[in-house]
Amino acid sequence: MAAEPPVIPGAGEARRWAAEELSKQEYRDAAPSWLDSLWRNFLDWLQSLDGSPGDAAPVPSPVIALVVAAIIAAAIILARPRRNARVRQAKDVFERETALAAADYRKRAEAAAAGGKWGDAVVDRFRAVVRRAEDRGVLDPQPGRTADEAARALSVPFSSESVRLSRAAATFDGIRYGNGVAGGRDYQEIVELDTVLDAMKPATAGTGVALP
Repeated sequence: MAAEPPVIPGAGEARRWAAEELSKQEYRDAAPSWLDSLWRNFLDWLQSLDGSPGDAAPVPSPVIALVVAAIIAAAIILARPRRNARVRQAKDVFERETALAAADYRKRAEAAAAGGKWGDAVVDRFRAVVRRAEDRGVLDPQPGRTADEAARALSVPFSSESVRLSRAAATFDGIRYGNGVAGGRDYQEIVELDTVLDAMKPATAGTGVALP
């Protein structure tokens, strides 16, 4: 059976294909400003191909297809590291440039709460929970640990608080890396969790027996 010839788009079809691909959110979020300008110029060029035949010599369809493929490939290559950088950033409970003790995070949280900045207060209080666990040796310090990972790890020695730990981690992620909004009740829940964990003796992994 003879192979079907490849589909070569015309100017209008090429513009539609490229527009559909590059309109995806990941490209808009990750594209540098110069790529935005290049894309706009490219669309203007494709639009100019719709002029009358006497305006200029027609551009062969294969050339149009190659240019479209090159633009899309460039967008994918440039978008990937920026998207990955956002993912890496989202793994961090702590700000990499800041190294504070649990007491310092609590003070920042209290100051934010006093000013009605509940989102900041929740974020710093959750950090206080994790840092305090590290200071006590319950968790090994681990750069890049996510809030979920911290909650799961703490749910082993503090199994009775696993639900509240999971909820606190979800609240942290929603505020820090999403569009979540916190209130006074959210902050008070994490304050209570921090207080309870600080007073508890962690259980030995796999035994359920509290450490002395």
